[in-house]
Amino acid sequence: MGKTIVIANQKGGVGKTTTTVNLSASLALAEKDILVIDTDPQGNLTSGLGIDRDSVLKSLYDVYTGRHPIEEVILETAVPHLYIVPSTIDLLGVEVELVQRDGREKILLNETAKIKDKYRYIFIDCPPSLGLLTLNGLVAADSVIVPVQCEYYSLEGLGLLSRTLKLVRGSFNPTLDIEGILLTMFDARNTLARQVVEEVKKFFKEKVYQTMIPRNVSLGEAPSHGKPAILYDARSKGAQSYLSLAKEILNENGIRQRA
Repeated sequence: MGKTIVIANQKGGVGKTTTTVNLSASLALAEKDILVIDTDPQGNLTSGLGIDRDSVLKSLYDVYTGRHPIEEVILETAVPHLYIVPSTIDLLGVEVELVQRDGREKILLNETAKIKDKYRYIFIDCPPSLGLLTLNGLVAADSVIVPVQCEYYSLEGLGLLSRTLKLVRGSFNPTLDIEGILLTMFDARNTLARQVVEEVKKFFKEKVYQTMIPRNVSLGEAPSHGKPAILYDARSKGAQSYLSLAKEILNENGIRQRA
């Protein structure tokens, strides 16, 4: 049985899509079949994995509207073992179109249940808001990875997300757990960044990953080339940090690493 993990934080710019792209690619290098689902109408995950959004014929929008089952919209990426359910701008209208539909918050759950056994991990990249798309991701997921930028305002966003998770558990997904807190854009020279790390670790304790993602030029440049950092510049600190995170996650989930 695979595991579905949503990458979520209601604050924007904390590294959700960067984490989805690079963590999934790093796990795929371990020869695990990985699926990523782009639930953001901006489609940055889709383009970040080298897929031209204008050429996409079937997307997550078609899944939500019932035009196609999820199996029919999955695409291969340039990374072996890594697959994607792409997003297009059409997804912007899905919340309005589904407003009268019963069970609309469980559409993604019902669709991913049909394919869950085919993938070691399914990662869901969410937009930075609590709308129907994010709610579907939280309802479909077994757990949540929360990227937290090492700055003061991210702490406020973390508190908001904690309240959201409590509401989702109470109404839709009682077993939803925090998979881990990922500290991103860390700069050891910055006193505030070090203070944020201390505060997050004090509150979430063992839920905080040992791996921290540094500020890194390659992580910023790779999306414009349609590649994860591991394919753009494998020796960069950004690429190596996500490889480290992948190993940490595999070890936590009881997967023996291949030599």
